[in-house]
Amino acid sequence: MSEPHPRPASLRLADPSAPAHERLYRLLRQQIMHGELAPGHSLTLRGLAEAHDMSMTPAREAVRRLAAEGALTISSSGRVTTPELSPERIEELAAIRAMLEPEMASRALPRAHFALIDRLAAINGKNQEAVINHDAVAYVRTNLEFHRTLYLRAQTPAMLAICETVWLQLGPTMRALYDKLRRRDVPHHHRLILAALKAGDEPGLRLAVRTDVTQGLRHLAS
Repeated sequence: MSEPHPRPASLRLADPSAPAHERLYRLLRQQIMHGELAPGHSLTLRGLAEAHDMSMTPAREAVRRLAAEGALTISSSGRVTTPELSPERIEELAAIRAMLEPEMASRALPRAHFALIDRLAAINGKNQEAVINHDAVAYVRTNLEFHRTLYLRAQTPAMLAICETVWLQLGPTMRALYDKLRRRDVPHHHRLILAALKAGDEPGLRLAVRTDVTQGLRHLAS
């Protein structure tokens, strides 16, 4: 199902010194990761080029980069859509998260000072606001912000890059999951993550992160 293309104003917020294809790539990447585009959302090169006042060439380059990362699919006819993941694919991506994210959380634990924990609690507050406002995009965005903020303390850039590629592929699906579960409260496991960080409890932290990043996705895979 085709929906309006992203507003040009969003593109102008990107680094103006970056090439057009890079700015469009960053914008679309963020929108896909945060679930602003639903699974099966159609895009056209012409529509992207016109919406962002550029030629077809940079639009094509941005789309190709995102397709290479699994964030978009291009059919044999050239149709561009966000992916509609099979249960098997969701299970595979959930398994990757279950392997990588507890490890990053564990490596972050020795550097989890009180300021970091306070920052994570504040992000959880924004997550709660998104639930109250029934704002699926803000919910997905603040959920990922919570995890990224913690994992940055692990100082494992290669792991985080792989993890962000998984988040990118899952973005539209995470939006669908939010709509399916109709959350009314901040995920319980975020509170367990915060408690484990405060207590210096590595096994508890690993378990809370692993459960948090897989439990919801498996509702869709089942």
